[in-house]
Amino acid sequence: MSPKPRTKENKSLPSRWRIKHGAYYYRVPVGLEHQWEGKTEFRLGTTQAEAYREWASRIELHANARTIGQLLERYAVEYVPTKRPKTQESYLAAIKKLTPVFGDMLITSLKTVHVFRYRDKRGKQAPTATNHEVGVLSHAYTKAIEWGLAEENPIKGKVGKIPTPPRTRYIEDWELVEALKVATPFVRAYTHLKLLTGLRRGDMLSILHADLKPDGIDVQPTKTQGTSGKKVVYEWNDELTLAVEYIKILSRNVESKWLFCTRTGKGYMSENGRSNSFDSLWQRFMAKALKETKLVERFTEHDLRAKVASDNNSERARQLLGHTSAAITDRVYRRKPELIQPSVRGGK
Repeated sequence: MSPKPRTKENKSLPSRWRIKHGAYYYRVPVGLEHQWEGKTEFRLGTTQAEAYREWASRIELHANARTIGQLLERYAVEYVPTKRPKTQESYLAAIKKLTPVFGDMLITSLKTVHVFRYRDKRGKQAPTATNHEVGVLSHAYTKAIEWGLAEENPIKGKVGKIPTPPRTRYIEDWELVEALKVATPFVRAYTHLKLLTGLRRGDMLSILHADLKPDGIDVQPTKTQGTSGKKVVYEWNDELTLAVEYIKILSRNVESKWLFCTRTGKGYMSENGRSNSFDSLWQRFMAKALKETKLVERFTEHDLRAKVASDNNSERARQLLGHTSAAITDRVYRRKPELIQPSVRGGK
């Protein structure tokens, strides 16, 4: 009897996995039930990252993977868990897209042209996601070389990214003034500190009271791409001091280790790197500003970081944003039109 075809939601998962009742399950091969607490079907976890961790802790990965699907399984188990929770989610999402397309191919059969075809076809709908997926596949091949499963990487240095123009939204001063008319004290305080430091949302929401040192605010950037990854200190000046003191006043009746905290004293960042409650708060602020003020175009929390870069010179912007090079600062974050003096032609 031929095996029952896999459903669409299970097709991209490792063999013998399936989703059931909102969780990931592994169908235990006959004779190996003793390794899985005597069960014929073992519950791995509610999230894909959790499921891979549990699976990896219970099975011995084979070193003789032959297909790309097997390579991606090993990559998901051995490499992906070394990344931060939110990054793990993005890698697993990429693997989920790649597996149905390349999973049955032999590792040694992949040609550069296959990847170009995938990039060009999928890139028409989701160029940014496609670039990420191709990057994950390329790195999986780098690991395959390390593991002795391949001799060359058919992607690295051969398949370029789909050009994706950077966001151009610049928040004018009058727009910020208008929006903040209807902002809560929390949003105003948050925005003020954001404009002073240019910190990422995750780094802002992760500031502890213990990070407020005598010389300034100690910050360890959580995202290191394009940055040095080193701890930075935002030195105190009168405006930064007042901004932080005001934030403390807002939460004076709450016992919390976080500078920005909820009414119950909890931080806004979850263990998986998400900040759903803060994101909802920001969306409500934007909706109110668009409805009740002269603001006509929405802006994101991330656009505030770009405003900091745009309103400062290139080197100052690079320092505030914590980049190792001004190139990424100028290309992605400095969005304000450059003022150029016209040439003088001697009165002609």
